[in-house]
Amino acid sequence: MKPVCESNGFIERFILGEGDLSFAVKDTLDVAGFRTQAGCQALADKPVAAQHAGVVATLLANGCVLSGKTTLHELAFGVTGVNPWSGTPVNPHFPSLIPGGSSSGSAAVVAAGEVDFALGTDTGGSVRMPAACCGVLGLKPGYGVLSRHGVMPADSSLDSVGLFTRDAGTLRQALNRLHIVVESPLEALPAITFIPAALPEIDAALLRFLAEADVQPEQGELSTLTDAHLAGMAIISHENWQAFSALLATNTVSADVATRIRAGANVSADALAEAEKVRQRFSDDVDALLAITPLVALATLPELPPTLDEAKDPLSVVNLTRLVRPFNLSGHPALTLPAGTLDGRPVALQLVARKGAEGLLVQAAEWLTARHRR
Repeated sequence: MKPVCESNGFIERFILGEGDLSFAVKDTLDVAGFRTQAGCQALADKPVAAQHAGVVATLLANGCVLSGKTTLHELAFGVTGVNPWSGTPVNPHFPSLIPGGSSSGSAAVVAAGEVDFALGTDTGGSVRMPAACCGVLGLKPGYGVLSRHGVMPADSSLDSVGLFTRDAGTLRQALNRLHIVVESPLEALPAITFIPAALPEIDAALLRFLAEADVQPEQGELSTLTDAHLAGMAIISHENWQAFSALLATNTVSADVATRIRAGANVSADALAEAEKVRQRFSDDVDALLAITPLVALATLPELPPTLDEAKDPLSVVNLTRLVRPFNLSGHPALTLPAGTLDGRPVALQLVARKGAEGLLVQAAEWLTARHRR
């Protein structure tokens, strides 16, 4: 049976739990009694989950109400959020633009005000990118910080469960329910290194956004950023081949996703070994920057989000993750927050902190957004 995606991104609505915070979950996380279909027809008849994913169970035990499951880019393997089988959500604030992938539905239901927060997964930017497209906050915690038990695919060296919210205060509350303590609000923002890596007009807009909050960042560079993006692509390609290649025999995986899965069979052992070397080099480079300033800032997306029509050409969107994917490779926590618009399209600032410093990212987002409300 084909799931029906409401325009805001839900594919199944229900109420589980009692509490004061409502949330939704991407349909790659198990919810007991419901199928985990990952937006893929090949999983339409999969047995229902026997138990909740670890993060879902934790939230339900800590005063949160689950409102339903959301659609996504098929098998969480794409950046546009377009899904002809389980549905493509409308980007609430920018309806002509892509909602972003892969956690498109979770970003959309938060942007639409349907829930207080939502869970997604981020293997190569799949929380931060749709958050940037839909004009909300998106946090990718450090690798391994939140449990991936009951999350598809079961094995990943890149993926993290992440969160979407409309404001930093709600993000603080949600993390507290997940036993990630965020300290008291900052009195002053710590020093920031800014990495110019996007289109010049986007970088200029982000520097204006910071200047309007009286922030004058240091200028820096990450020479291994491109290498890290390519290494992350090689690893996700290999790991998704391992996770999903058996589904190709059904002939029901969409053509573009099937092509990307098949490409993973050609990632050689030498390429994977080199990717792991890049992982270490890039992680060391990020750590070195964070030893100078506690925060690193750069654009979330290197270009403005495309329209749905522009994104019909897969080659036109291939580089949209080149500034987010590297931090999946290194495992550092990263957060995106809205930073205005250019030509009617959203611009977003990405903040990166040392491993274990998710709380600092939330504090920084609170500090910056408070100054832009003045």
